[in-house]
Amino acid sequence: MPTLVRTDSRPRPRRRLLVASAVLAGAIACFLLLFVRGSFEFAVERRATMLGAMAVAAFAHGLGTVVFHTVTDNRLLTPSIVGFDSLYVLMQTVMVFVFGGSVIARTDGTPKVIAQTLTMVLFATILYRWLFSGRLGSLFTMLLVGVVLGLAFDSLSTFLQRLLSPTEYDLLSVRLFGRLSGVDPGMLPLAFTVCVAVGVVLWRRRFRLDALLLGRDSATTIGVDHKRELTLVLVLVALLVSFSTALAGPMTFFGFIVATMAYQVTGSYKHQYVLPMAFLLGMLTLVVGQFVMQHVFYAAGFLTVVIEFAGGLLFLVVVLRKGRL
Repeated sequence: MPTLVRTDSRPRPRRRLLVASAVLAGAIACFLLLFVRGSFEFAVERRATMLGAMAVAAFAHGLGTVVFHTVTDNRLLTPSIVGFDSLYVLMQTVMVFVFGGSVIARTDGTPKVIAQTLTMVLFATILYRWLFSGRLGSLFTMLLVGVVLGLAFDSLSTFLQRLLSPTEYDLLSVRLFGRLSGVDPGMLPLAFTVCVAVGVVLWRRRFRLDALLLGRDSATTIGVDHKRELTLVLVLVALLVSFSTALAGPMTFFGFIVATMAYQVTGSYKHQYVLPMAFLLGMLTLVVGQFVMQHVFYAAGFLTVVIEFAGGLLFLVVVLRKGRL
């Protein structure tokens, strides 16, 4: 009796997810328990808080970038490229310029994070809705408008920063980089709630996201309301990335790195595999990177700088290999 021989020897996506989960569990155990100096409880509590911030950043940037790629049908763009980070920097700069450097410490807390998140979500919603629903709306128009607005925000921020005193500028500059080690533990329950709520919505729509990969016409033909799905997903992406940016600072290319790795490692286009893999690889990148920077190079605060540098190089390599956006 003839037997069927499976010619594709590559591991299936589900098995790859299990392997990535096991590797991440080992990395988390090493991050929490190794090289503890002084009080064990204090060190583990501080590292657990940092681990929570990493989970929020990995979830927001990883899943946000994957679904952003899906609805824009382009794997080079990231939500941050269209002006999120620049708007965040401008808000921080204007606040210090108007109220002084001490306002940063005095306003830290949930209301400030929520206000910044809502401002960025409102900006993104208006931009996306206008550009994708308008008669002249297109991906390249959105990219162009986003880049121009980002440059305008950056220019205004630079001008205002030159008018600050050296002390105020020092206080401000600390907030303009990703800061996984400086996240308020009291903010994490709200951050987890937002991530879980958005994650449930995206998971329930995973098959519709697969349909959106076929393009607008094909998705509409099989019964998907393309315009409604596009608007909803972009608002959810704006909520995720805005909240993560307001909580832990801007990380422009982190989502691009994670999404690019997830596509390669998963070996499937289905969102039921790509979305969990993006989160796992995002966490693995941050945990291993923080462990190496903290215990090998003794430069724990420079992880996000290294990620941005590596992400920028990866972005250029991918663009040059494809030869187009």
